[in-house]
Amino acid sequence: MRTPTRLLTTAAGLALATGGLLAPASLAAASTPACTNADLTASYHHSDSGAGHSYGWIVLRNTSGHACHTGGYGGVSYVGDGNGTQIGHAAVRRNRAAVRTFVLQAGARLRSPLDEVNAQNYPRHRCRPTHVDGFRVYVPNATRSQYVVHPTIGCRNGHVHLLFQKPYRRP
Repeated sequence: MRTPTRLLTTAAGLALATGGLLAPASLAAASTPACTNADLTASYHHSDSGAGHSYGWIVLRNTSGHACHTGGYGGVSYVGDGNGTQIGHAAVRRNRAAVRTFVLQAGARLRSPLDEVNAQNYPRHRCRPTHVDGFRVYVPNATRSQYVVHPTIGCRNGHVHLLFQKPYRRP
C-alpha cells in the first residue's frame, strides 16, 4: 500500500521535513516576500583604484515600507549612446559559493563588490573604446532594470570582459 505524499508549503513544514536543517535566516526569508525592483533602489559607490582596475559596490537599499528578502546576483552592464544601449559584455559573476539570502528591513542595504577593468588595458582595435553613460542594474530575480549614472570608458567589443561582480552581501 502506498503512503500518500503531501506537499509542504510553509517554512515550518520545510524545517520539519528536513530535520530542522533550514537556518533561521532561511526561515525568516521564507516568511517575507521577495524584494522586487520597485522595493529596491540601486546606486554605485567607488572605493579604490589601482593596477588598471577600479573597485566599488553596487548597493541595493530597501526603499519600500516593508521587509523583503533577496540575495545572490542581479545583473550589471554598461550602457551608453544616450539611449541605454548596452556597451560590451555584462558583468561576469564570481564567487558563486558565497551566494546567500538576506532579509532586508525597510531602509537596510546590501552591496555587491564590482571590479571594473580599465578599457585602456586593451588595444584600441580589440576594445573599440567608447563613452559609457552608466550602469544598467537588475536587482536579483527582476526583469526590469534601473539606471545608475557612472560615466567612464567601456569597450564596444562584447568579447572583452570589463566587469566582474560578486554576490550581494551585508555592508
